[in-house]
Amino acid sequence: MTQKTLLNIQGSQIGEMNLDDTVFAVEPNIHIMHLALKRQLNNARQGSANTKTRAEVSGGGRKPWKQKGTGRARAGSIRSPLFAGGGVSFGPKPRCYDISLPQKARKLALKSALSAKLEAVTVIKDFSELKEAKTKNMVKILSDVKAEGKILIVADTKAEENKNLTLAARNIASVKLLLPSNLNVKDLLEANSIIMTEAAINEITERLAK
Repeated sequence: MTQKTLLNIQGSQIGEMNLDDTVFAVEPNIHIMHLALKRQLNNARQGSANTKTRAEVSGGGRKPWKQKGTGRARAGSIRSPLFAGGGVSFGPKPRCYDISLPQKARKLALKSALSAKLEAVTVIKDFSELKEAKTKNMVKILSDVKAEGKILIVADTKAEENKNLTLAARNIASVKLLLPSNLNVKDLLEANSIIMTEAAINEITERLAK
């Protein structure tokens, strides 16, 4: 079992947290993490880029000039891609960029990311001592637990003990809140500091250790 120090929001040690080695101490699989990240980014694309072909652009029904004798190249429509205002050749059309990845591979990618970023993880009991939803209180907590840079907080913000967390953290640009069920490879890899509540770690372990 890997152990992490369990802190309160003042940054004081109140115990030890045992982490499941099958989730937090696996050999990171770089290839699977890459595939999971690629899937996440691709699936977030709208795929709504659209251009009109010469058949879809309005106008151009009349031949612009006669076929021969003008000294100009022959032309059948002013909506040809050769003209300004004409259609686009081989332009983008609405499409789906989604990539599928087996569930086992997605789980392995998450476990790999968690293991790779374990040094950056700080475990906090909960945020029940955060009595007021004020930004300055949250800034002090982050300072006390020595969280710096881009900070990812993984906690059940709907739970009673964390009820003030969302309002206290939402004005801090460097902080991102995630529910344990929404944990993903991209946010884990981008974060410099990761704060997880004890309950969040238990939920993640239960989901990924199966």
